[in-house]
Amino acid sequence: MHSLPKTLPAFFWHFIKQQWKQFLVIQILCFAWSVDHTFWPYILMLVVDAINGIESDRSQMWSVLTVPISLGISLWIGVELAFRISGMMMARVFPKLEASVRMQMFDYIQRHSLLYFGKNLAGRIANKISDMPQSISRVLQLLLTLFIPVLMALIIAVMLFAKLQPWFALILGVWVISHLLFSLAFARKCAHYSDVHAEARSTLTGKVVDSISNNINVKLFANYRFEKQYLEMYQRDEQNKHRKSLWYMEKMKLVLGVLCFIGAGVILNWYMLYSWQQGRITTGEVVFIFNTAWNMMMMAWLVGLELPNLFKEIGVCQQALSVIRDAHDVTDEPDANSLKVTKGEITFDKVTFQYLPGINIFQDKTITLNPGEKVGLVGFSGSGKTTFVNLILRYFDVENGRILIDNQDIFRIKQDSLREQIAMIPQDPTLFHRSLMENIRYGRLDATDDEVIEASKKAHCHEFVTKMPEGYEALVGERGVKLSGGQRQRIAVARAILKNAPILILDEATSALDSVTEKHIQEGLEHVMKGRTTIVIAHRLSTLSDMNRILVFKDGQIVEDGSHEELLQMQGHYAHMWAMQAGGFLPDVQEE
Repeated sequence: MHSLPKTLPAFFWHFIKQQWKQFLVIQILCFAWSVDHTFWPYILMLVVDAINGIESDRSQMWSVLTVPISLGISLWIGVELAFRISGMMMARVFPKLEASVRMQMFDYIQRHSLLYFGKNLAGRIANKISDMPQSISRVLQLLLTLFIPVLMALIIAVMLFAKLQPWFALILGVWVISHLLFSLAFARKCAHYSDVHAEARSTLTGKVVDSISNNINVKLFANYRFEKQYLEMYQRDEQNKHRKSLWYMEKMKLVLGVLCFIGAGVILNWYMLYSWQQGRITTGEVVFIFNTAWNMMMMAWLVGLELPNLFKEIGVCQQALSVIRDAHDVTDEPDANSLKVTKGEITFDKVTFQYLPGINIFQDKTITLNPGEKVGLVGFSGSGKTTFVNLILRYFDVENGRILIDNQDIFRIKQDSLREQIAMIPQDPTLFHRSLMENIRYGRLDATDDEVIEASKKAHCHEFVTKMPEGYEALVGERGVKLSGGQRQRIAVARAILKNAPILILDEATSALDSVTEKHIQEGLEHVMKGRTTIVIAHRLSTLSDMNRILVFKDGQIVEDGSHEELLQMQGHYAHMWAMQAGGFLPDVQEE
């Protein structure tokens, strides 16, 4: 499921219709509450009038009370059964609903581009994925079990009053309509304040997660107090918006409470007593009207108490939906095919790309990487090396031109199939908080344990893994924090070896390793590179001496192209970088 509705009503219906029959049955069963609060006063009316009718001969009591008592017992049993059955159904329906919302949101958000995740805090996104299932469930429960049953109870009460005397129905009806109109008048602003507060709360959560995930930096610079003060700014903003939201809702409840007291409490009961005084209604009907009016007031009072919660949850849903309203900026074409790599040729055909409007990283770039070729990429930071690789992986779409793999335009093929054909070893690999076995197997999910261990041996992971008490079942911590940088990089190498893809990309793949381990892994990588198109980003220029070609980047342009010896003979930019490197590494920026 890669597409979800962008408006809240459509989003709700998208998930409700998956179990619409169950929701319909639950709603019908929840109307038992409406029946309970309107028909009990009616049964009491029958009892009182029946008793009044036999005042002279009380021996007839059971004969005249048989029908009302039978109705009361039937109502009691029916309502109780309806409550229990609806509760059992909700216990099945709502967990399934929440799971479906959570997983479909997760699937949608996962398919956003790297640019999206770069602009949004992970904690903020995770908070919204967590909020939506819970809030949509609470909204539906409030509607099904309270708001709609109360509305139904009011309609039933108006109908029963109309049968009794039209004026009672008119008074109750006017009060109901006034109550609804005032509620709707307040609703929009309540929803707005709840929406604003929910966004502030998500931002605060994102900042908290960001601070916790960077706890090593907090400790390193002893900035506990600064972090607390930094978060207090967002906490004050959330607190103020929360207070404003609750304050407005209390004003709404005050207005509705006054309306309830005047309409159902004063006018209706006064007219009831007046009618009884005039002999227009019986004592039983007085009991019926009084109890019904009281029940309606209590139900309206409950609705008033829960209205803030309803608007709060709707606001949370609106904010959580914002991550769905953001369209995917890198998408598969409807008729996209799977990539078939037969040779591994990569071609940039007049490619233009920009991160920001008007600032091109590449301009009409045309170059071909031949099948099975080992190509090194060098250049100072920001020269375009990583962008070159990211475009091949289609993390971003080009503005103009095409990128071809074996004459297949990657824009016309499925992203998953593209990345399945490329193994990437990043400079700073991050791991899942899962076992070492699971992290290595992530390179190829159907790999056997023996295949995982074999890849681990080639990447020289096996030595440190077997020294751990839990071995391959040891958990690595969030983002792999329990392992050293070199150990994480070896896990990334093992994943790439296991993946065994026809195209290999190395981004300083051995930079965090000691020289002995690096030598061993380089030998393993040489085996992996054989027969594969390989792209190597390196700041240590000596590691590129065995490359077939070296592309030299400068300001988004490939200014030189050749082997190590050819580039040195040119006495150009590469030779200048070779002369500048210290300890085998390039400086971050070019010296003036």
